[in-house]
Amino acid sequence: MIAAPSPISRVSAEDEPAILALNNEHAAELSWLERERLSFLLREAFYVRRIGALEAFIMTFDQDAHYDSPNFLWFRERYQRFVYVDRVVVANAARGRGHARRLYEDLFDHVSRAGHTIVTCEVNVDPPNPASDAFHAALGFAEVGDAVIHGGKKAVRYYVRQIAV
Repeated sequence: MIAAPSPISRVSAEDEPAILALNNEHAAELSWLERERLSFLLREAFYVRRIGALEAFIMTFDQDAHYDSPNFLWFRERYQRFVYVDRVVVANAARGRGHARRLYEDLFDHVSRAGHTIVTCEVNVDPPNPASDAFHAALGFAEVGDAVIHGGKKAVRYYVRQIAV
C-alpha cells in the first residue's frame, strides 16, 4: 500500500521556528535569516506553504512586496506584474519525494487563480546548482538574464515561466 502524500498547508505563526531552522540549514543555497527578518518576510509574502510537518516549504512575493532582495528588485525593474519565488526548501530526509514539484504546481494554480501570468525565480550559477537548473527547465522556466550580486560573492541566472489564466 502506498502512503498518501503529506498535505500542502498554509504556514502559521507556530511554524516559524521550524521554518527558520530548515531555512538556515540551507543558508548556503538561500540566505541566512534571523527570526525578525523571517517574520517580516512571511507578512509580506504572496504565497507561503509547507508540506507535512515541515518536510518542505515555499515562500513567494508579488511585485507589491516591500522586499529588498537584489533578485526580487531585478524582476521588479523588468516586469510590471509577477510572482517571485524567493525560496523553496526541502528537508534532507524528505528529498526525492516530489515535494518541490508539488509546491510549484500548487503555486502555479494559486497564481493563475489570482490573475498573475508570470512566475519568476533565480538559480545560483556560482556556486553552481545544476540540479536546480534542470528542475526549473523541466517545469517550463526559461532563462531571461543573469547577474553577479553581493559584491561578487554570488552569481545567479534569472528564470521566468508563463502561466495561463
